[in-house]
Amino acid sequence: MHHRISSFVAIVAALALLACGPRDASVVRDSAGGRVAQAVIRDDFGDTIVFARAPQRIVSLNPATTELFFALGAGGRLVGRTRYDLYPAAALAVPDLGNGMRPNLEVVLGARPDLVVLYASNENRDAATRLRAAGVPTLTLRIDSIAQFRRAVVTLGRVLGDTMAARTLVDSVDRTLARVRTATQGAVRPATFWKAWDSPVIAIGGGSFLTELVDIAGGRNIYGDDPRPSLDVTIEDVVRRDPDVVLAGPEAAARMRAAPAWRALRAVREGRVLIVDTTLVGRPGVRLGEAAVSLARLLHPGSLP
Repeated sequence: MHHRISSFVAIVAALALLACGPRDASVVRDSAGGRVAQAVIRDDFGDTIVFARAPQRIVSLNPATTELFFALGAGGRLVGRTRYDLYPAAALAVPDLGNGMRPNLEVVLGARPDLVVLYASNENRDAATRLRAAGVPTLTLRIDSIAQFRRAVVTLGRVLGDTMAARTLVDSVDRTLARVRTATQGAVRPATFWKAWDSPVIAIGGGSFLTELVDIAGGRNIYGDDPRPSLDVTIEDVVRRDPDVVLAGPEAAARMRAAPAWRALRAVREGRVLIVDTTLVGRPGVRLGEAAVSLARLLHPGSLP
């Protein structure tokens, strides 16, 4: 399944890649009150990482965390990213080290990082173990929900030694999300099918931040009752659930409209396949607020300026 979602990430410029969350990092100070360590963080694999100092050569192998490093003012410390890290534009100047899942460790180690950040998937457990065995501090974070996004921002702020910037970023995103929720409150909530992939048909489920965004934007995901981030579905089941609207990227929407089998779906017949900006909504990153605004404008035209 994850390989399928990775393919979806490649097309939509990343659907970011519910474990125990990182514990609070403590700051160790010397007798004069000066900071001498950024201390202890427990990551999403349950591993403990001790930071004696803020890292200066960072490899970020998750598009969402790459965005966060730039947003926290640490983009200049990045010495490696994945091929899918396309935002912000400055990220393109960071060396492309290939995949974020099961990365090429020889290439990663060649960047001489003092921190590697991985997506906390079982597929990356071996990479994390081997990187640590090579003496490279490795932090794993799972960011599939808005709450996990907030937690990741705060965690990276502690790692970088700038918790104020982290809190400011979280507050900014939360304010925009709250504004969207207020603007769509009380509106009729259209039943929504978010089509993530064609063959097999993959729907966005309740475990994804995308379902949270649909809810904030005034919709209701017809597969929101499934706890998985995504799931295989059949056209027949989608037809049975009878969504009011379909959300899809430009290419997926065009294929759907052209496929005779999808004509069985009322929303397709009635022209209610809405095109989402996949470069904006494709990952749980710093533009979550903007993504919610864009969805609200699709689901409830005129609700936001």
